[in-house]
Amino acid sequence: MDRVGTSVENDVSKELSQARILITGLTGTSGIDVARAFADLGVRLVVHTTELSPELVELFAFLSQSASEIRLHTLDISSANSAARFAQTSAQAFGGVDAAINMASISADEIDAIRDDRDLDVLIQEKLAPLAQLTRVIANRMCVVLSEGLILNVLNMPEPRDARSAAVAGFARTALASMIAQEAREWASKGIRINGVGPRSYFDGTAGAYLSNEPDIASLALHLASRRGRALSGHVFDASGMGG
Repeated sequence: MDRVGTSVENDVSKELSQARILITGLTGTSGIDVARAFADLGVRLVVHTTELSPELVELFAFLSQSASEIRLHTLDISSANSAARFAQTSAQAFGGVDAAINMASISADEIDAIRDDRDLDVLIQEKLAPLAQLTRVIANRMCVVLSEGLILNVLNMPEPRDARSAAVAGFARTALASMIAQEAREWASKGIRINGVGPRSYFDGTAGAYLSNEPDIASLALHLASRRGRALSGHVFDASGMGG
């Protein structure tokens, strides 16, 4: 992670100015720093949220002051089909997409509701299917307009508090990594880079480097969207304590 510094915004500001950026799954606890980081560079921003809280309405007004252009969408994209329809529409907003950051979250309540392996399989499928569909439709749109680009899929989850939740995190990360690897291979020849951010599966703090907060994820997204990140595809970066 030493390649991703907090000063990356200064290095890529000119490069990404006017870039077409799509951010999906924005909530009051996920994606705010990512949206701010890109908006501050003067990008053309498409933001998706289904959580129109007063705080997010205020955030959207704030983003409008710095982004070159901005569009807001509030459609439900929780199913694979609805995610595909949304991606087809949003990818055309500015004639294409240069980078897309798609976010999903597993909550503590959802973890507590898991009773057996089938419940776990269903939960992970519900979280990853929309991300996979968004990835495929956006990548296909990039191909149609002959544009290379980045798709970063972020799966947030609270820090594991015991062996059970650590096992859920491990399963979720493995499933995300499998999806990322498959899509990265599929689109590599088109110059489209697919990466992910997933939960680390341990809970004793003994493993290596990881993203510890959302500003870290924002810096990573900027890095991957820039020329500096164009050699990176098929990677899943570990994050800790993201989500509620």
